[in-house]
Amino acid sequence: MPKTAAKRPAEPVSPLPLLPADSEDSQLTLRLREYLKQDDIDHIWDAYRFSAAAHEGQVRRSGEPYVIHPVSVAGILAELHLDPPTLIAALLHDVVEDTGVTKQEIGEKFGKQVAELVDGLSKLDKIEFQSATQAQAENFRKMLLAMSQDVRVILVKLADRLHNMSTLDVMKPEKQRRIARETLDIYAPIANRLGLNEIYQTLEDLSFKYLYPMRHRVISKAVMAARGNRKEVVGKILDAINQRLKDQHIDADVTGREKHLYSIYKKMTGKTVTFSQIYDIYGFRVIVRDLPTCYAALGVLHGLYKPIPGKFKDYIAIPKANGYQSLHTTLFGPFGTPIEIQIRSREMHNIADAGVAAHWLYKTTDAHLTALQQQTHQWLQRLLDIQSESTDSLEFLEHFKVDLFPDEVYVFTPKGTIMALPKGATAVDFAYAVHTDIGNRCVAVKINQELAPLRTELHNGDHVEIITAAHAHPNPAWLNYVLTGKARAHIRHYLKSMQSTESALLGERMLNQALRALHANPITIDDPAWQRLVRDYGAKSKDEILADIGMGKRLNVMVAHQLMAQAGQQEAVAEQQKVPAKVLDTITIRGSEGMAVQFAQCCRPIPGDPILGFINKDKGLVIHTHDCPAIRKFRLDPDKWLDVEWDPQGHRLYKVSLKLVVANRRGMLAKIASGIAEAGSNIDNVSMEEADNSTYTNMNFTVQVENRVHLAELMRRLRKIPDVVRINRVKGSGAEQRIQ
Repeated sequence: MPKTAAKRPAEPVSPLPLLPADSEDSQLTLRLREYLKQDDIDHIWDAYRFSAAAHEGQVRRSGEPYVIHPVSVAGILAELHLDPPTLIAALLHDVVEDTGVTKQEIGEKFGKQVAELVDGLSKLDKIEFQSATQAQAENFRKMLLAMSQDVRVILVKLADRLHNMSTLDVMKPEKQRRIARETLDIYAPIANRLGLNEIYQTLEDLSFKYLYPMRHRVISKAVMAARGNRKEVVGKILDAINQRLKDQHIDADVTGREKHLYSIYKKMTGKTVTFSQIYDIYGFRVIVRDLPTCYAALGVLHGLYKPIPGKFKDYIAIPKANGYQSLHTTLFGPFGTPIEIQIRSREMHNIADAGVAAHWLYKTTDAHLTALQQQTHQWLQRLLDIQSESTDSLEFLEHFKVDLFPDEVYVFTPKGTIMALPKGATAVDFAYAVHTDIGNRCVAVKINQELAPLRTELHNGDHVEIITAAHAHPNPAWLNYVLTGKARAHIRHYLKSMQSTESALLGERMLNQALRALHANPITIDDPAWQRLVRDYGAKSKDEILADIGMGKRLNVMVAHQLMAQAGQQEAVAEQQKVPAKVLDTITIRGSEGMAVQFAQCCRPIPGDPILGFINKDKGLVIHTHDCPAIRKFRLDPDKWLDVEWDPQGHRLYKVSLKLVVANRRGMLAKIASGIAEAGSNIDNVSMEEADNSTYTNMNFTVQVENRVHLAELMRRLRKIPDVVRINRVKGSGAEQRIQ
């Protein structure tokens, strides 16, 4: 008879009553005997006794001896048939944190490999954090970095979380919700990404239970009721499938399976349907001998029941990123009930259950297992790339969560290689997925042999070719539409590096001017003085201090005083009391400083305008016109502003806002656009609105000019156009000023 019960993960292992875990008849020992030699089991028993001694006298919140927890974690991993070092690490994973045992002791007794695994699992309890969120983010960061070196770390961590979730009843409700949310956001997606399907579904269901207890109870009761109501229909379908496969001489194991509760809940909320409208809460799984038989069984079942168009997915030809392979089809069953069926081989089924753990469970040269390990390694390498580009733990966690998406699209490189990307990924995401340098230097993309914008969203089957340029660099606007954590981390890293470099150059100019104002020659400041100042400030380098000056986080005059003191020039400092200080030199603005110098959008200064530079702690040096209303409140605070002037040799275009009042006649926009072009200017933006009198129209232009003289020439040319009634330059917050 076919099995009709849905398979669920084995319950976490606990020692039998009054029976030690290393007993011949304990549950853990019975599981180990399924696949390990006696020598390995003896070694694991040694670890159990070591753990039990270390945790002697410690109890869990439930009142049970603490050692039950590591034994249960080891039992979950034994279900996956993991190797002895992993099981030993599971038994010892809390001894470093909760007892006086050191990593060195573990290494001496159980080997370096086990010690490294245990160390990767230890929590950060000796570092002070500003918030619980930051502390947890740092824990994730350490766990994932250790995992990138050895994936077994995350397998132990997932088993640890699974047992903790199964014993969460003793916690307070608010802590239950916090842990459940963390599990749903991080641990369950990791389990899914690593192909640990049963652990993934169980973590989701347990999280659902504690996050939404009422909804969990209602859906659970509804599923049990539906199970009884549909029992007869399910039995008929199972009999029909078994009989048809037998008639075609296909040997198959057919089982019924229920959708897990959280999956049903997501479908109800995602499609806004009631439970009674979900017909596929009960599906079927057909497990056959080999890959060709999968397609043969598919043909037989499509002959038994009609397939629903658009509901067939071939994950065998194109596996999921976590290595999952199966044929999914939905059929019209008896009484018009949709039937969801999964067809896979025995090897595919093993990988679907064990994921990356199949590497230890099935010692084989199967090419697919090799591909799965390569995919996992690539994903772990992406995590390393993301962490190396992220400046802090919270940012790393943000990028990492973005990278844990279940829905994927599959696109082709120019050479025909299939690449998996998250649903909604753009051409820029694809470029960074190929290689960081490709992403940094991409300028255009061809999708299916046609040029397309870089922000174009990719779809299944797209052929994507990235066009690069040697001197191209990431655009800040990309952050508005990239989706993958890798792309976002690399773009942010580049922008921060560029801003830091440009700010350091500006800061050096500002510091040198301050030193000269104090009658000190910047050349006389030697390296030892800088090293002492860097140490006193707690900075990483001289460039960091200079960048802070350029960004407005440190005052150049203050740093100059301290630097002179470090250089032993106290006499020069004392001399300042007698000799009036030289006025600070003005800073020359070339317009090519990049992100270190920004031009205020409120007044849009251009060469020729009298200007002032204001220090903003977030933006660095911001240039305003001297009469900009936005800076009036800062004019009385000399620490906030610097004297700046335009470099007469500067050559670039600056944006200026113009407002024109013109007669409402046909062709006026074309005439004005032509006049702007003839004046050697560019149009950046244009908008129109009707004036109070319908005879006239207001036109708002943002144009690019070289300087104030160029602007004046442009405006004179526009005034000569017939039917241009008035033209003004718009400055400040809506204030208009006319250039005479």
